[in-house]
Amino acid sequence: MENKKTAFITGAARGIGKEIAIKMAKEGYDVAINYRSLNDELEKLKTEIETNFDVKCALVQGDVSKFEDAERMVKETVEQLGKIDVLVNNAGITKDGLLMRMAKEDFESVVNINLIGTFNVTRNVIPLMIKQKSGRIINISSVVGVTGNAGQTNYSASKAGIIGFTKSLAREVASRNILVNAIAPGFIATDMTSVLSDAVKENINTQIPLKRMGTAEDVANLVKFLASEDAAYITGQVINVDGGMVM
Repeated sequence: MENKKTAFITGAARGIGKEIAIKMAKEGYDVAINYRSLNDELEKLKTEIETNFDVKCALVQGDVSKFEDAERMVKETVEQLGKIDVLVNNAGITKDGLLMRMAKEDFESVVNINLIGTFNVTRNVIPLMIKQKSGRIINISSVVGVTGNAGQTNYSASKAGIIGFTKSLAREVASRNILVNAIAPGFIATDMTSVLSDAVKENINTQIPLKRMGTAEDVANLVKFLASEDAAYITGQVINVDGGMVM
């Protein structure tokens, strides 16, 4: 199909990013999955996506914190899939710790991947979207970018930065029919949260009005909506997916 759309998702080897890639493929998008290190599961994911949803799936290796990698990844995606209609900046890491004990490297690495990585990839995608006079950019922030969280000054700063980046860029490119929004997940059940004890999980759930953690699919469902024509009048927004934890 010549009018098939393409989505490029960073940090999509597992967790929320992987679920977003599957959801977009299910909606008929060709998908580019960014990863840092290749493994057998990624090749398996590519095969499953192409077989189950009759779309193309490109595996694009690179470190989003490096501008040259971002530039190359965008070029590779266009070479393999033809264009980029939707960019999902999902790649992110955590290195938690109290500020008084936090190593300079731990602050910088989180900001470099989460925030500067978002700039690097977006900066290389924006000229393509301006040329085609359309596009959707969806940045994955966090509720702690809004509220802050003890032990996460680096992560909170990076995610708050993404919110400011989103709002500013939305104003810059709205006239070009490019919509830019951010999603702020709360506690989402992923590999990172699976290692928590039952007592810790129960304590987390008491802070959430819906009394449960969210799922990666909860986030992917919102990505699907923001990428669709149903969201054609929404830009510059930060939407929480947190079960009511932050109101």
